[in-house]
Amino acid sequence: MKFAFAFAVCVALITIGAGEASAAPAVPAESDWRTPDPQNVLVIDTNKGRIIVEMSPLAAPAHVQRVRELARAGFYDGQSFFRVVTGFMDQTGDPKNDGTGGSGKPNLAAEFSFRRDAATPIVVVARVGGVETGFLGSLPVVGQTIDLGLITVDHKVKAWGTFCPGVAGMARSAAEDSANSQFFLMRDATPNLDQKYTAWGRAISGLDVIRAIKVGEPVPAPQDRMLTVRVLADMPAAQRPSVRVIDPAGAWFKATAADVRAKHPDDFTPCDIDLPVQVK
Repeated sequence: MKFAFAFAVCVALITIGAGEASAAPAVPAESDWRTPDPQNVLVIDTNKGRIIVEMSPLAAPAHVQRVRELARAGFYDGQSFFRVVTGFMDQTGDPKNDGTGGSGKPNLAAEFSFRRDAATPIVVVARVGGVETGFLGSLPVVGQTIDLGLITVDHKVKAWGTFCPGVAGMARSAAEDSANSQFFLMRDATPNLDQKYTAWGRAISGLDVIRAIKVGEPVPAPQDRMLTVRVLADMPAAQRPSVRVIDPAGAWFKATAADVRAKHPDDFTPCDIDLPVQVK
């Protein structure tokens, strides 16, 4: 398929106005870190280095399940990054290596957005009018304010992953429900993909690797490739990296988000906030 253009905690609200900030501690405390579910962590070893993606089943359950299944079947091992655009994204996951291939499994229904309520563990970092921005785990998200749930039938509101650097999206053809196996990793922020492609996770480590992948449309030979793609939970203990990432519900993140928001009073996006990660 051609790429057309391509735990439960309560919602925490950080109300940040222009000029407001609280100095974040230089070093996060132990309580500021969280350990991602190893069933939702994808370890992509490439010839350029390792990329670690935290998948987001709350945002895109069917797509996460598909990627997990294909990784466990070894489908992605050895596949190339065949279309890579500077300042945009790296595309892979096609056994034909030309944008027309898939896994042989049925295509997926689009998950461009999801419904959330007050129990969905989104940490909101800014609210402007009827729009909130924040984080669902490591995935930056945008959506309607939770207040609107008071007047909706299901008491939920619409939210979606936003395409910040490192975000993983599913490629598709012009048809919305045509995603299958191909995916892309963002080199830089491209918010005009929001609600047009399914965001199913984010690289919490290896953005430098993503940006080092050889560029081209198509990429000339020799192409960079994924050597192995594994679910963290499936890796032998001796090979399994220890991964933890800053918890957006923690005090360190809250203070850091306030500082960043104060520096961007007119053009803030969640892409402005980095999530520190430790990989051992």
